[in-house]
This record gives sequence, structure tokens and C-alpha cells, in this order.
Amino acid sequence: MPEPSTAAAAPESGTGATSPRSLAEALRARDDAALSALLHSRPDLLNPVPGDVTQLATRAGTRASVVRALERLDRFTLQTAEALAVAPDPCPYPVLEGLLTGGEDERARAALPRALGTLRDQALVWGGEDRLRLVRTARELLAPSAQRPSPTGLGPTVAEATAGMSPTRVQEIVAAAGLPATHDPVSAVTALTSLFTDQERMSALLDEAPAEAHQVLGRLVWGPPYGEVTPNPAPPVRWLRDRGLLLPATARTVVLPREVALHLRGGLAHRDTAPVAPPVPAHREHRPQLVDANAAGQALAALATVEELVKSWEHTGPPVLRAGGLSVRDLKRAAAVLDTTEASAAFWIELAYAAGLLASDGEADERYAPTPAFDDWRELPPAERWSVLAAAWLPATRTAGLVGEQDAKGRTLSALGPELDRSAAPEVRRRVLELLADLPEGSSPDTEAVLARLAWERPVRTASDLRARLAGWALTEAEVLGVTGRGALSGPGRALLEHRDPAPLLAPLLPEPVDHVLLQADLTAVAPGPLRRPLGDTLAVLADVESKGGATVYRFTPGSVRRALDAGHAAADLHAFLKEHSRTPVPQPLAYLIDDVARRHGHLRVGAASSYVRCDDDAMLGEILADKRSAGLGLRRLAPTVLAARAEPTALLEGLRAMGYAPAAESGTGDVLVARADAHRTPARSAPVPVPDGPPVPDATLLGAAVRAIRAGDLAATAVRKDPGPAAGVPGELPRTSAAETLATVQAAALTGSAVWIGYVNADGAASQRVIAPVRVEGGFVTGYDHTADEVRTYALHRVTGVAELADDHL
Repeated sequence: MPEPSTAAAAPESGTGATSPRSLAEALRARDDAALSALLHSRPDLLNPVPGDVTQLATRAGTRASVVRALERLDRFTLQTAEALAVAPDPCPYPVLEGLLTGGEDERARAALPRALGTLRDQALVWGGEDRLRLVRTARELLAPSAQRPSPTGLGPTVAEATAGMSPTRVQEIVAAAGLPATHDPVSAVTALTSLFTDQERMSALLDEAPAEAHQVLGRLVWGPPYGEVTPNPAPPVRWLRDRGLLLPATARTVVLPREVALHLRGGLAHRDTAPVAPPVPAHREHRPQLVDANAAGQALAALATVEELVKSWEHTGPPVLRAGGLSVRDLKRAAAVLDTTEASAAFWIELAYAAGLLASDGEADERYAPTPAFDDWRELPPAERWSVLAAAWLPATRTAGLVGEQDAKGRTLSALGPELDRSAAPEVRRRVLELLADLPEGSSPDTEAVLARLAWERPVRTASDLRARLAGWALTEAEVLGVTGRGALSGPGRALLEHRDPAPLLAPLLPEPVDHVLLQADLTAVAPGPLRRPLGDTLAVLADVESKGGATVYRFTPGSVRRALDAGHAAADLHAFLKEHSRTPVPQPLAYLIDDVARRHGHLRVGAASSYVRCDDDAMLGEILADKRSAGLGLRRLAPTVLAARAEPTALLEGLRAMGYAPAAESGTGDVLVARADAHRTPARSAPVPVPDGPPVPDATLLGAAVRAIRAGDLAATAVRKDPGPAAGVPGELPRTSAAETLATVQAAALTGSAVWIGYVNADGAASQRVIAPVRVEGGFVTGYDHTADEVRTYALHRVTGVAELADDHL
């Protein structure tokens, strides 16, 4: 829990001190460090840099800025602001304390200075302890209304609820409540309010109420404070309405006044307060070595999954939808390739995209394909490859968990589509890992405890439950990626969170790549570990992956062998390759399979005329023509050894292979075409840039410059003028004088060595106020010491809007 701020520990004004009359005065009284802290926590106030403190205060009170500041408050600090919104304005500190503690909650009493200090630091509250003021915009946002109920469950005050009531009806209520009649509605409402806020008299009035009336009040006391009534209400409701304990809101609804509800609640603004953040204890304990080993296994599987996914799009990647993104059918295909669910496939696709390993190729027939960065990534050691993926995952705003859901217009969100960015995702992801890092090494928390903590830290956003969903996705993704192991943060994951390179920690945990496989008689090969790059690449072409895990099982099929022959490998090369890399003898069935496919491979030749088939065996061509399955290819005989086809070469190849033949593609010169694995790459593409959650947090240099600029503008804006002129007394207005008067005043100041106040518009059109001491006026320029900038500057006289002399004792 953060320490109480200095603003709370030492209020802006205590008893006997003069409270600032405005937020601008309160901000002006802050030192540079406090002003810098405000700008750091609310960076939207810096765009553009305010000209002075008055502009800063005005901007800090705008609706958009206040909403953003409220969204970043924890639950109890927000409850404190909500209590101030229903409290008298201004509100003494004891009154606020009573609204939050009821005089009994010691934890809330101890946490209140911290919460109030946060509100002061955020410029949402100003004034001394005797006159606490909530910024007007925040009060409007948090105060209860019929259209926007307050989280406090309170309704309007008596004065607000009776605003449209006839004076006669108000007097009837006053009389029924046992109060003397008054001469005007204002005093009548005041008397009624006084009754409802007097503990003894209010208790006596409620003692007279029927038992059923107490039940009615009990249903409304904690909110919502509105209830429906019939034109002829029951006697208990009529008794309450006649005495103003229920006031009409509309023709068919009544409302419980705020003062009555507070009396029934014992003065509490909330039924339950949350002064302390919910703990996130350790739910399970594991040995750190076991966590790291489990995470390393997940990391190795993640590398294999991403590589398999991207390589599967090398030849003919999925097309890009017209609206952008991947079709549902192509997502299903990717899930089938990876042997996983569609949700998991969407995550791996988005991760590869975030890491810059795949992108759209930008062609007329736009498709997704690997980028040149994929080839560079594959050459890295495994630990460094994982670091690339993890470093892309942590700050990514694209949210794979949304794939398959619908947007506000009812359109389905697709993988790689344009509507997946959620700016809150990186902050939630990092916060989840920070909560895991706070636990002892090897400890994993309960998911519900993590979600409860996040809901306390940012309660405003829990209404849409997006934050909770982002947290759930973050926990799942961290586990499958290897950032966590068995729910606990791993060593490499902790390094990633601390902005350190996780590769040195992960490398010793990963198994060394092996250079051999174990061939078996059932046409399979077992890889006892991750394979070295050349071996793995060749085996991936020669065989199909049958199962994954600690050991990968490959299966040899006629199609996989033909794929290797299409890639340019000869049968003798395949035999030599298997003999070199197998720790077991090459089984006879596998050798026969290679020889049999190689004997038939290339016997048929397909090329582009539209397309054609040629073969030295005219009998085989006759079989093809006689086969009914070839009807769709549009074949006809041109010569004894040549068939022409209407189908494209690629379709012709697929059709003949489906019929059980093993044709080979050939070039226009008759040479066999070799299909290379790296046939298609996109042009160089950069990884997608995360969408920021608002303005970036400024660095120390920008903050220092901004504070100096604000102080400089404030000095000029508050300078005391000797001859005020028409613009004096209007904050932010530039002085206006004629060109002749401006020149004369500046020249006189240069002769006497006095300072003047000028308005200046620079070449970009930005207006500012300056306090300068002219030393030279010539050539249409004035040079002097600028008190607001604390340096010597030169200004063009034609850009000076006006000038005024300062009071003798101002500087």
C-alpha cells in the first residue's frame, strides 16, 4: 500500500489558515516536485503544455481529463471521491470521515489520509481540511441522479427533490412533519432538512411510523432509492410521503431523500468500504526448479508451434479478407495444422504477427506469408528466439481472446483483423505478472484472488468486465508461452518483467538439440529431442509430424516422400540422409517406400500450355483419359505422348495426384521444377505498433521543461501592471497596444532599465505572455533579459501584441 502523501499529511491549510479560493491557487501553491508529479500521473494535461497555472487548472477540470483520472483510482480512493460528491460543498474533514467510517471503521479511518492525499495529488480535490472541495466536473460525474445512480445508492437531497414542488405542497409536508409553517418555500425546505439531519428529532419521528413503513424504508435505504407507487398508495407509503420521508420523483415514482437515507444508515455513504487492497496469497507451493523446468518445456513447445505455423504459410498463405484479417475457415485450418483449438491458434497467429514473423504480402491477391525477419529469427539460438516472442507479447495491445466475438455493429472479430487492439491489455498483463512476482518464488496464486485485487485497483472498468477477462487471458497466455510454470512466475519470466534479457536464464534450462533420430519398422521416426536446424528442416519435408511432446514422432508416407522428391532430393540422397542421421538401421519397408515413389516420380510431366501432360508411356495417358475422375481437368490427346488440359498446372498436378499418380512439374524448357521451402516471403515488414492507452508518460526532461514553462507563464500572467489597460484583470488575455506605443514603451524601458509585460505570438501562431527587461531596441527587434525564461532573448517587434509597464516593486 502506498505511503500517505505529503498533501494528506500536511494539508494545504489547517485550522486558522486561509484556504485557497480556487484550484488554480491550490496548484500555484505547490512546489515544482508536486507539480511535476501531477503532470506525470496525468500526462493528458501536457498536450499541449499549459501556458500558466490557470490553464493547467482549467484543463485538469475538463470532463475527458477527469474521467481518465477517476478511472485510475483504486476502490477506496474512488469511494472517498463518491463520498465527497454527496457531502456538503465545501466539506470539513470530520464530515467526510463520518461518511466513510460511521465513527466505527478504524481501517477506513486509517486509510482516509492516503486516499485523500491521492485525490489532492491528482488535482481532483483541493482546499484545506476545513473546506475540502471536489473538482466540479468530478462532482457532476459522481453525484447521484435519476439517470445516473451513484455507487453510494443515495438519492437527491431534500432541496433537490423538492425543487419543482408547489409551495403549498411543501407547507403540507412541513405541517405533517410537526414543524411550524414558514413564509416561503426556501425556509420550509431548510426546516425540513434540519429535521432530517437532527438525530434526536428524526428518531422521534421514525418512532411514530408504522411497522410496514420501516420495511419500505429498509428496501430503499441502500439503494436504489427510487420506488414505484400507485395513484392510491398503501397507508405506510402514504404516511412516509405525507411527512417528506419519501418525495415524488415522477408521477409514478418516489425517492428517498439523501438526508433520510444517511440517518437510517448511521451516516455511512457506502454499505461496504474497501480501505485495504485484497491480498493475493500463495495458493500452491512448488520448488522453483520445478517451475523453471516446466516453463522451459512450455517455451520449447511455443517455439515449435510458432515455427510450424509460419512455415505452413510459406507456399500459399491464407488470403486477407477484404475488411482485413483471417477468415473463419482459414483459422480452422491453422488450428488443424497445429492440432489445437481455434482460440489457441488465434493466440499463436497474433503472437507471430506481433513479433513481426508474418504479415500480409501487399500483392494484388493479398495473402499472409512469412516475413524476412522469420528467416533471421530461425537462425537465433532457442533462448533468444523465445525472448523475441516474449518481448513482443508483453506490450502487445492486440487481444487474441476477442477473436470470434462481435463488435458493436454485430461484426465478427477475426484473427489479424483491425479491431483487436485494447489499450488496457499491456497494463493488465504487466500488473498480473507483478502480482505473481510479489509472491515467494515457486508460489502460484488463486485466480479469483488475482481478479479481486485487479478489480480493487481499477474498479471503474470492472463494469464491462474487460479488465477481468484480460487478466484471465494473461494468465493463460503466460502459461502456454512459458512465462509462468504451474501458475508461478518463472525465472525467465521475472527477468522479462524487470526489463532484463531472459535468454541467459532460459538457455541452461533448454535441452541441447540432437543430431539423430530413431527409425522404426512401422514407417515412423522418433526424434528424442529438439532437432538441429538442417536435420529438422529436411525431416519436416520428408515426413509428417504424427505426435508432439518430449519426443516428436514423424511418419513417412508416399505423399511425404513425393514432397521431398519435389523439393529436389533424389532417392539416393534420401537413403544417405536417413543412414547418416539414424541411430537404428534403416528399415526395409522405408527403403522400399522411397524407391517405389521415386520410380514413379516424374514419369508424368505437367507444364503450362494452358497446361499439358506428357509421358513416354502412351498407355498410361490412355488410362488417364479413360478415368472418369479426370473429366474435370478437361484433358484431350495432342500426340501419343502429350495431353492438353484446360486446368491450370497447379490444379492439374493436384488432380493427377488425387488419382494416384505422381506427376512432376516442369519448366518451359522441360526441366523439372523444384519446390523450395522458402519460396515466398513478404517484403520487409515491421511489427505492429501497440496502441497506447492515452498519452505517453513524459520523461524527466519533458516534465522539467513543462514545469518551467508553466511557472514562466504564470509569472507573466500574474505580473502587476503600472497602467493596467483594457486587458488587465482578464486572465490569459494578451495586452493590446498600437505599434507606435509598443515601440515607445520598450525604448523607454531600455533607457531606464525597467521591466515590461508583453504579449507575443511566435512564428507557429502560439501566443504567450512574457516579462522582459529590454537592453537593446534596433532593426525591428528588442533584446532583453526574459524573466519568465530566465535567459536573454530577442523578440520581433511586429509579433508583440502589446506592452504594459510593471509596478515599481514587482521585480
